[in-house]
Amino acid sequence: MYVPAHFAAPDDAVTRLLAAPGAVDLVSVTPAGLTATTLPMVHDPDTGTLRGHLARNNTQWRDTVGEVLVIVRGPDAYVSPSWYATKAEHGRVVPTWDYVVAHVHGELVVHEDPEWLAAHVTALTDAHESGRTEPWAVDDAPERFVAGQLRAIVGVEVRIARVEAKWKLSQNRSAADVDGVVTGLYADGATAVADAVAAVRPPAHG
Repeated sequence: MYVPAHFAAPDDAVTRLLAAPGAVDLVSVTPAGLTATTLPMVHDPDTGTLRGHLARNNTQWRDTVGEVLVIVRGPDAYVSPSWYATKAEHGRVVPTWDYVVAHVHGELVVHEDPEWLAAHVTALTDAHESGRTEPWAVDDAPERFVAGQLRAIVGVEVRIARVEAKWKLSQNRSAADVDGVVTGLYADGATAVADAVAAVRPPAHG
């Protein structure tokens, strides 16, 4: 990944992004060429892994050769040049896109053990249901039905070898331009990106 110095991720940013990923993209090489699947995964910092599952009929788990890439995305949004203070000064501005992303590289390990799969889907479900007023649990479904569902999936675990991350959040713009970006993003309803831009904005001096 191309990461200019001013877009490098803060020290703890990758940990924060991987702590609560949404759907990620699992990309791998197969004898037929590149293939990718979008799926939710759970990060386990203690073991340095990302865990997910694929439909058994999806042959990516069986056909993958070598290292895999998991693309973990944070918030992203279009940035209009009309938000920049420098537009009024000299007009030499163009549109861009602000975003947060991590590329996770590692070895793919396949799990077909029913106990591993049951523990995984329970952890994945709990992670996404925990904030709900009436959270749904795997145990809410009939045991026989759950067993059938587990037979239809295969667990995939990525043992993380390295992570490349990019926090492109207008850090290369002037303070006045950044203020305009934050205001514009909030006005557009891109709250998560506005918050991210504001979080990496250098503190005001004086």
